[in-house]
Amino acid sequence: MSVSFNKDVVKRLLAYTRPYRGYLIGAMACALISVILSLLVPVFVGWAVDCLLGPGQVDYAALVRIILYTGLAAAGSAVFQWLMAYCNNVITYRTVKDLRIQLFDKLSAVPLKYIDQKSHGDLISRVVNDIDQVSDGLLQGFTQLFTGVVTILGTLIFMLAVNVWVALLVVVLTPLSLFVASFIAKNSYKHFRGQTTIQGELSGLAEEMISNQKLVKSFRYEKRAEERFEEINQRLYTQGQKAQFFSSLSNPCTRFVNAVVYAAVGIAGAAFAINGRMTVGTISMFLSYANQYTKPFNEVTGIITQLQTAFASAQRVFAVLDEPSEIPDAPEALVKESCGGQVEMRDVSFSYDPERPLIENLNLTAMPGSRIAIVGPTGCGKTTLINLLMRFYDVKGGSIRMDGVDIREITRGSMRAQYGMVLQESWLFSGTVRENIAYAKPNATLEEVEAAAKAAHAHSFIKRLPDGYDTIIAEDGGNLSQGQKQLLCIARVMLAAPPMLILDEATSNIDTRTEILVQRAFQKMMEGRTSFVVAHRLSTIKESDVILVMDKGHIVEQGSHEALLQKGGFYARLYNSQFARPED
Repeated sequence: MSVSFNKDVVKRLLAYTRPYRGYLIGAMACALISVILSLLVPVFVGWAVDCLLGPGQVDYAALVRIILYTGLAAAGSAVFQWLMAYCNNVITYRTVKDLRIQLFDKLSAVPLKYIDQKSHGDLISRVVNDIDQVSDGLLQGFTQLFTGVVTILGTLIFMLAVNVWVALLVVVLTPLSLFVASFIAKNSYKHFRGQTTIQGELSGLAEEMISNQKLVKSFRYEKRAEERFEEINQRLYTQGQKAQFFSSLSNPCTRFVNAVVYAAVGIAGAAFAINGRMTVGTISMFLSYANQYTKPFNEVTGIITQLQTAFASAQRVFAVLDEPSEIPDAPEALVKESCGGQVEMRDVSFSYDPERPLIENLNLTAMPGSRIAIVGPTGCGKTTLINLLMRFYDVKGGSIRMDGVDIREITRGSMRAQYGMVLQESWLFSGTVRENIAYAKPNATLEEVEAAAKAAHAHSFIKRLPDGYDTIIAEDGGNLSQGQKQLLCIARVMLAAPPMLILDEATSNIDTRTEILVQRAFQKMMEGRTSFVVAHRLSTIKESDVILVMDKGHIVEQGSHEALLQKGGFYARLYNSQFARPED
């Protein structure tokens, strides 16, 4: 990777510091004052050396004044250096905070397709680890930028003012440091970029193994998981070793260049002193300046590991930020405050992969208050149909209308607010039971929450929890059973009481007795509400007004339970297969 790309990344990162340009100006001013004061110290030291003319020839009065000036200059330099570091910290951490917020907001704005296709562990790594690497790189970069540039320019000016020829000798040797820094940067960047990519891959694997540990153990996948981990970890080790090798060259190489410059200044200064054109104090001054002049080059290459890691991490962050966002709502989009409950699909076509059509020319009309059941074999398009109704994905052809209006002409937020959704995969967050139930209605009273829990037949088990409705639920409901988690999700929808319902295997994790009770609660809640029910257990949808039978993305049959059984077609075979004896 070329150095020019590094500059592009840095330029983009610096664009995020614009709101804090006041601190930027303050940091530059403090850096300037701090460096000037630190450059005065060698001058005072040189004068002090020249005050020591020999035995019995010491100008004590002048020496005391010089020592006082030196102490004041050193103290002032330290104070302004602290102020500069404070300004740099404010710039860095506020900039990184803005970047992290923007990245998190971007993940909320990208199409669901992007989230589905990416490793969740890798995305988490970008939000947490990569942003931290950018933070470290920015902090080091700002510090070196301010102090380094001012130190180099200030040192050159002071040296040129004292002796032009020795100063030019230092300038001539400067390209050695630049060459070393450039060589290391070019060879280490690609390895650090590969390192961050593999780190994301490793985070993805770790997230998968930890979140699905029960499956890992039940299928005896531990050994294969260890082998996968070791393979990725070995690649990370190899890539990291190469990156560290090149970055480890920086310190010894630059120190060698510094020694060459220091020796050259010492020899040249001695030659001028022999000819009477330079005092011993001036030589001391030049040697100090030689160290100060080469120090910024040494520091820049010394932190090259951190900088290159930050560049590679920034690229991964910007890769997410550059993803196209979900198509925004049209400016004239309708904000739907209420819903009559009519849903119509006209010639709907959709596919996740253009080469593999899934739903083609699907037509459906759900009248207000009707109960629509969707059944069919795995992979027939039932969940895809739900994704289209909720506009998690947009149709490729045709249209979906709500109360006669194309849902693409309605704001997503107001359109989705008309649905209550219970999925087969229950989701809870780390918080109290009450907060989880009130997720869609944060201002709900405890009485309303309890009423919803009772309707979902969750109240009894909640009261048995250590703190009842104030019990803290572990992340993703880890301290509850699958059935209990699903009952809380059902209570959440019952509290929201939306105009329409989507139930995707909503009772799949509940015992039979509780399922009967919950089904009764659903029957009551669905009264007057348009409801879409996805079910594999066909016995749970007998009371539906219309049953849609899907196969390979098409509605092959539709009608009531009795009519479809009498027809003796695809639905009848599906239904009878669930009650057939094994010998049949």
